Amino acid sequence: MCNFANVKFTAYMPKTNNKNNVLLNAIIESVQSIKGNNLISLNFKKIENSICDFFVICSGTSSTHVKAIEENVRKKVLKKTKQKPWHVEQDNKSDWILMDYSDIILHIFQEETRNFYNLEELWGDAKKISYN
Repeated sequence: MCNFANVKFTAYMPKTNNKNNVLLNAIIESVQSIKGNNLISLNFKKIENSICDFFVICSGTSSTHVKAIEENVRKKVLKKTKQKPWHVEQDNKSDWILMDYSDIILHIFQEETRNFYNLEELWGDAKKISYN
């Protein structure tokens, strides 16, 4: 509410997508708490026809570590946001686990697999933020 020349009016601002920010922060914190390596996010919001708003990409040191990151994210994100992943995919060796939260997709790689697919280069036009 603002007073200007003795006239009261209320300015309405467009809402930002706070739900995505809370989810993104919960994912980032969950990965960091279990020592996920090379943690980054790619912001696709300004890219036309993108499949989601964010990719979050991190690496684990072994298949056990990759699986532990996935389990930690699932548990902590559910506790903080009450959201479950819409879909989870993984190969049988846990080289790469994908957790789809609809607007945010988390990719958890073993380092060799991450280097092979090089999603950061593939989506080079997205804004990149590093968290490590």
